[in-house]
Amino acid sequence: MKKLKIAMFFALVALCMPMTAIGAENVIYAGVTIGGVDVSGMSREAATSKVNEAVEAAQNAEITIHCIEDGTVVLPISDIDLKWTNTKVVSEALTYGNTGNFIRRYKDKKDISKHGAEYRIEYSVSTDAIDKFVEEKCLVFNREAKEAALEKTSNGFSVVPGHTGIVIDKEEAVAFITNFLLNEWDGNSCEITLPSKIDNLKANAEDLGKVTELLATASTSYKTSGADRSANVANGCRLINGTTLYPGEEFSTYESIKPFSVDNGYKMAGSYLNGMVVDSLGGGICQVSTTLYNAVLKAELEVTERHNHSMIVSYVPASSDAAIAESSGKDFKFVNNTEYPIYIEGYTTDEKKIVFNIYGYESRPANRTVEYVSEVLETIPALTENIIPSASYPVGYISVQSAHTGYKSRLIKVVKVDGVEESREVVNSSNYKMVPRTAVVGIATADPTAAAQISEAIATGSIDYCRSVAGAWVASALAVAPPAGADANP
Repeated sequence: MKKLKIAMFFALVALCMPMTAIGAENVIYAGVTIGGVDVSGMSREAATSKVNEAVEAAQNAEITIHCIEDGTVVLPISDIDLKWTNTKVVSEALTYGNTGNFIRRYKDKKDISKHGAEYRIEYSVSTDAIDKFVEEKCLVFNREAKEAALEKTSNGFSVVPGHTGIVIDKEEAVAFITNFLLNEWDGNSCEITLPSKIDNLKANAEDLGKVTELLATASTSYKTSGADRSANVANGCRLINGTTLYPGEEFSTYESIKPFSVDNGYKMAGSYLNGMVVDSLGGGICQVSTTLYNAVLKAELEVTERHNHSMIVSYVPASSDAAIAESSGKDFKFVNNTEYPIYIEGYTTDEKKIVFNIYGYESRPANRTVEYVSEVLETIPALTENIIPSASYPVGYISVQSAHTGYKSRLIKVVKVDGVEESREVVNSSNYKMVPRTAVVGIATADPTAAAQISEAIATGSIDYCRSVAGAWVASALAVAPPAGADANP
């Protein structure tokens, strides 16, 4: 009896021991599918071939994509580099119900007989191809919101109606299509609808209708400017005029007036560069940003970026300027920090004044006033002269630029209520370079006498002496020159 029990024990252990591949079946158990393909009773090779057929058939499928409203496009699967990535799933299917100990195999086979066993086909796709498809085929149906806007007339303001928009976000659409193909798609042609968003208006007609009051005005004169600089000032003003800025919206002066090109209405005129006045497209545009800056300060809008010029300017007090420089990334920006839209009006006059008016809804108390005071903290006089010899110009050439006094200054905001000062606040601090009187003196010559004379003049450090020597040399050269049309070698 004891021997029988021992034999039964070892038999039971043998039944419960895991079955190795030696004891496994060579075909997939009945009821197993891979990606909807019935692979019951198939060998590894046959099942792989059958699933490959399904993958190849999926390559011919098309996804009909509903974009916005009536916008429908078709995405051919063959265009997105579809690949079957989990090819080892056939091996997994082959082992199901055919490996493990007796109890495990019995349980697996009972589960298959009741519920079947479904394995997914996993794919990879080219997200770059889907990105391109969305960009070229889907986004064309986007309808951007058109903001209601203000129009100023001789009779006041009128509201130009706008409309809400409906848009597809590209990144969201690419992620949506990719997720569907990788996690939900059954390999057949089908239809899906892309998510879209309502693009709401920033302000309604009622809010715009409240923009009737003048919040601030500022003007500067450019009457000493030449024709080209005057044209640049007028052009920059024109590009800003008519701007409607909504609550919380930031205005970039540079973005509004760029590019500085002939096609955009700009001409060559003087501007500051490295302590020198040089001609550049758009020279004088900083007077536009400066005038707007002063209007913004008076309207008490939030300034988010402002830079002073490298050297002092003549048309506003120190620290009241705002420079624009494309090369160094200088911009003048501000935010509409009121609860209602604002309207910016800009124009120039026949007397060469540039004017900016800012309209909005006035919520500030009538007995409260704001003024800005420029304080010069330090003056740095230009006591020396700077002479730049240049072989790019002949002896006799001299170009002189005036000196610029350096300053350290700050702008103070003074608030008064009923005429009584309530607060003082430093708005900005500005440093302006001192630039000495500078002359570029030509030294190119083959005449040793002329070279010696101009070198001696430069060595004195006196611009006026260099000017007299250069002038004398030009006069002597003209005196010995033959009359126009005469034979120099009779």
